[in-house]
Amino acid sequence: MLITCNIETLENATISNSVTLVPRLEYSVNLLDGIIEILKKKRHELKKLNKFLVTDFDETDMAHLKAIELERITSFSLDLLSQIKKRIGKISGVNSIPEILPTSIPLVRTVSAQLFDFLPNCSQKLSELSVHLGSIVLDSAVLTKARFDFSQSNEKSSILLNEVKLMVDSKINKQYPNLDFSKACNNWQY
Repeated sequence: MLITCNIETLENATISNSVTLVPRLEYSVNLLDGIIEILKKKRHELKKLNKFLVTDFDETDMAHLKAIELERITSFSLDLLSQIKKRIGKISGVNSIPEILPTSIPLVRTVSAQLFDFLPNCSQKLSELSVHLGSIVLDSAVLTKARFDFSQSNEKSSILLNEVKLMVDSKINKQYPNLDFSKACNNWQY
């Protein structure tokens, strides 16, 4: 079966797709803001609970190690999502979406995986966010005739991931000066 399509219909479809990007992007930002708020509260709660570890840390106590690791995961997730929010804030039009958003999607998935056991509700919301951002990227690419280099996008994601990891590890080291962080990382087995 052949479907006929005229240019007027195609132009209207393009305009219609363009208009639907803004509400989906706004929804994605609101979803991201909600997740960031949850993580801020969780990080504050964990810092209060772990305060005693500043002086009484025992690197052979798995409960102590797990407490530090949960705080590290929370800080890492929060910092990474804050970076993603900054990137989304740089979107100035449909043409900038394919340049800005593709690197964010693997990062959102990484955070979702990190939070899966610890904060499953946030993990689920991040999976939803990933789907929305992916659809926005694809629709904007169709509208702008953009092409993607996934290896370059993955490389940029990896660089940001490593930068945030180093920042968070540095913060944890400063917060818990009695913790031999490199040794503790080797003991985490959960």
